[in-house]
Amino acid sequence: MPSFSRSLEESLHRAIAGASARKHEYATLEHLLLSLLEDQDASAVMRACGVDLDVIRQAVENYIDNELSSLIVETGEDAKPTAGFQRVIQRAVIHVQSSGREEVTGANVLVAIFAERESHAAYFLQEQEMTRYDAVNYISHGIAKVPGMSESAPVRGADEQQDPKAKSDKKSGDALQAYCVNLNEKAKEGGIDPLIGRESEVERAMQILCRRQKNNPLLVGDSGVGKTAIAEGLARKIVDGEVPEVLADATIFSLDMGTLLAGTRYRGDFEERIKAVMKELEEYPGAIMFIDEIHTVIGAGATSGGAMDASNLLKPALQTGALKCIGSTTYKEFRQFFEKDRALLRRFQKIDVNEPSVPDAVKILTGLKPYFEEFHKVRYTNDAIKTAVELAAKYIHDRKLPDKAIDVIDEVGASQMLLPETRRKKTVGVKEVEAVIAKMARIPPKTVSKSDKVALADLDSDLKHVVFGQDQAIDALAASIKLARAGLREPDKPVGCYLFSGPTGVGKTEVARQLSEILGIELLRFDMSEYMERHTVSRLIGAPPGYVGFDQGGLLTDGVDQHPHSVVLLDEIEKAHPDLFNILLQVMDHGKLTDNNGKKVDFRNVILIMTTNAGAQEMSKQAIGFGRGSKEGEDEEAIKKLFSPEFRNRLDAVIPFGHLPPDVISMVVEKFVLQLENQLQDRKVSIELSPEANQWIARRGYDEHYG
Repeated sequence: MPSFSRSLEESLHRAIAGASARKHEYATLEHLLLSLLEDQDASAVMRACGVDLDVIRQAVENYIDNELSSLIVETGEDAKPTAGFQRVIQRAVIHVQSSGREEVTGANVLVAIFAERESHAAYFLQEQEMTRYDAVNYISHGIAKVPGMSESAPVRGADEQQDPKAKSDKKSGDALQAYCVNLNEKAKEGGIDPLIGRESEVERAMQILCRRQKNNPLLVGDSGVGKTAIAEGLARKIVDGEVPEVLADATIFSLDMGTLLAGTRYRGDFEERIKAVMKELEEYPGAIMFIDEIHTVIGAGATSGGAMDASNLLKPALQTGALKCIGSTTYKEFRQFFEKDRALLRRFQKIDVNEPSVPDAVKILTGLKPYFEEFHKVRYTNDAIKTAVELAAKYIHDRKLPDKAIDVIDEVGASQMLLPETRRKKTVGVKEVEAVIAKMARIPPKTVSKSDKVALADLDSDLKHVVFGQDQAIDALAASIKLARAGLREPDKPVGCYLFSGPTGVGKTEVARQLSEILGIELLRFDMSEYMERHTVSRLIGAPPGYVGFDQGGLLTDGVDQHPHSVVLLDEIEKAHPDLFNILLQVMDHGKLTDNNGKKVDFRNVILIMTTNAGAQEMSKQAIGFGRGSKEGEDEEAIKKLFSPEFRNRLDAVIPFGHLPPDVISMVVEKFVLQLENQLQDRKVSIELSPEANQWIARRGYDEHYG
């Protein structure tokens, strides 16, 4: 049900009060018309339709005082609305409701009066040569009967100006002020942080801006790499006089698409606004327009089926160089919108804004440090800044540097503000940063605080404490990982690619699981028995476009994208379809894998481990003839048969796991009994095992063939 506007409510009260003041028994339409003359909305419509308000007021007052004297009663009660009065209000409400609006204004009531043809109120309006059509035309389209009184927007309630002419008195710079933000002014007021680094991108942007034609740089990069910061930083450099003289007088205006679209109710409103902005920018000396998220202009303001949108309005000005424009967008939107509109794309010069390296991100944060220190009233140590960048790069995977590192130091400062004053620290160090990272990445704090060097130094001994009887395999694995982490490995390959071979149950999968726990990184385990058919390979990298579920991504590519530092375990790889080996070739060679949508996933920080039972069957066969002949070398032959030469060539090591010797079985028994005791702790059951019982279980539970 629509509600009455404030001004209409006041008009209705005024009509009833006016009738009561004259001691009239009923409030008629003439009383209503007299009160509508004071209504902001209704009076604006009457003026636009050529009605002289003073003349009509005089006529209505004369009629009420002379012709309606028969309504005077001495009871002193409030006047009651007549049936005609009620019909007019009801008609106005129904009309507003049917048109989908939510507020009834005085203008709607004025239109409804014309339906009461026998009333003097309608007669007085018609006497001034005002028709219902004139009123509706002005309310709906802003078209006035009197020349020069048209409005660009329809009449509303109390937010309209008293004088419609005031709208047409446009001052120069109005559109820029209304729909743009002057970044130079913002920089002068200290609202923009300085731009650190990015010299090559800024230099290329300035070079493009100095061109004669198509002088429009387009900053393309992932969210959070600092595209907006480059444009804002350029404005700050202009203010500080750190740019070449050709750009010294430039002013950067940031276009606010939200304000530009807000309140555009009729065709032509949006186009009128954007043309006004462009005209003022072209007339403004040295003006540069910055459109953040520029893909929003493609299709903005277009009517259904119409080809004319904001981007098509900008094209002519962008081509000639009359309008300089800096745009920013992400790779995803660039592919989705820009690459389809080749005509718009050729008017822009693309600048790739890549994620900064860890040392560059440290420099950026060091430059921004004073601003955060001033805001949070704390000091950040240099180690805290370095740790924030390194741990953000390692543990926060869904965002990019430097944005995620800035978030970390900001949140570290905020966490201190929440503490009581007595417990707040003046200087924030590594410990506080680690605690915040642990909360943000939802991982145990001890995992974050563990140093990589410490973890790697004790890697082989830590693994030997949890996996028994495979010292040779563990030594080979630890040596290979230390070699890669020491920087002696090609930078575009994974940390390591290993094939664990050996019989079942000797600890191949367990070594991979314990390795991920010791290094404090995610374990992504894929059981290859689920990938035996040819079509199941697409589950790892995603289905091709056009197939069901193509928009969901692949399990392997999405997993590594979310956890770049991880151990990827492909269990029992001999069961997988041979096509899977071909996918792994590029991972092992270049550390990259392209998913179904063309997105490249980085495997350079991944430890790739594959386990296989190939050769175990040959090793377990009894020799034919007398005696037990040696089976050495037969497992290698089986691996050579199963895996192609190019696959074996890309492996860092084939690490063979042998049968468990009987002397370590008692240690395995102790480990499993301890696990069982932990499992039964809730039920308050404890297990004590005598050496004899241990030996008995080891003797009965040992089978060389089953690990």
